[in-house]
Amino acid sequence: MYDIVIIGAGTAGLSAAIYGVRAGKKVLVLEGENYGGQIINSPEVENYPGIAKISGFEFATGLYEQAQNLGAAIEFEAVTKIEKEGKDFVVYTEEREIPCHSVVLATGAKNRPLGVENEESFVGAGVSYCATCDGAFFRGQVTAVVGGGSTALEDAEFLSAYCEKVYLIHRRDEFRGEQWLVESLRKKENVEFVLNAVVTDIIGDGSVQGIRVKDTKTGESREISVAGLFVAIGQMPDNKSFESLVELDEGGYIRAQEDCKTTNDGVFAAGDCRTKIVRQLTTAAADGAVAGLAACEYINRNE
Repeated sequence: MYDIVIIGAGTAGLSAAIYGVRAGKKVLVLEGENYGGQIINSPEVENYPGIAKISGFEFATGLYEQAQNLGAAIEFEAVTKIEKEGKDFVVYTEEREIPCHSVVLATGAKNRPLGVENEESFVGAGVSYCATCDGAFFRGQVTAVVGGGSTALEDAEFLSAYCEKVYLIHRRDEFRGEQWLVESLRKKENVEFVLNAVVTDIIGDGSVQGIRVKDTKTGESREISVAGLFVAIGQMPDNKSFESLVELDEGGYIRAQEDCKTTNDGVFAAGDCRTKIVRQLTTAAADGAVAGLAACEYINRNE
């Protein structure tokens, strides 16, 4: 019997494990893929307080080793379902059934890719899904943002302060995002809208050197030289396995506020998998601390 089973070995999950074991609890972290989450693909992290510069891999590895050295068990098994039995829970994987007193869901969310054939090979070499994470690396260069929501507009606004020029590419001629952001971008001399257009190809040899875009109305294609391509077309949470355990919103995110409590007492959600506005490395770590301590409080209350 574990005190806390944490689903996901990203920043939120490993932070929850650290706080759980330091509170004297028996903690198991289950991860279906690799530890680290999205940040492991970032070549450099410069926005985490107290750490001037570190690679995403180094950051994730340090967090993984810290949790493990403190006593958290970390196993690489995919969770298929979770059931509540009284005040306790049973976590099912393909290999076994694991009883526990509380659960922290920290499954994260994946950035929705463009779906371009060679996109994955350029991740970390010009293709990014986080302008606030990687935008500063393109200072003085030409970049492009793809998307029509507020995130894409905010990314273009952020990049315009660093980059020589920013192309904002959207498949329609109207944006879903906030209109004031659209108007603000229209006034910027170094921002150019490319509307009714989709990216069909990423051009480069080892790193991004340009993109090919197709006009959705005329079918005409053209090449645009860019050093960076920022994709902001949404994220995809992976919470379907838990829809009978906790309430999800229309986007598939777990309904939980800043206290990380879900609609099921004893189940907590931390990091990008839950409903929230800001999804950053710092907020994932904060969620992990809150969820880990909340799980401890739940266990202590029911002893």
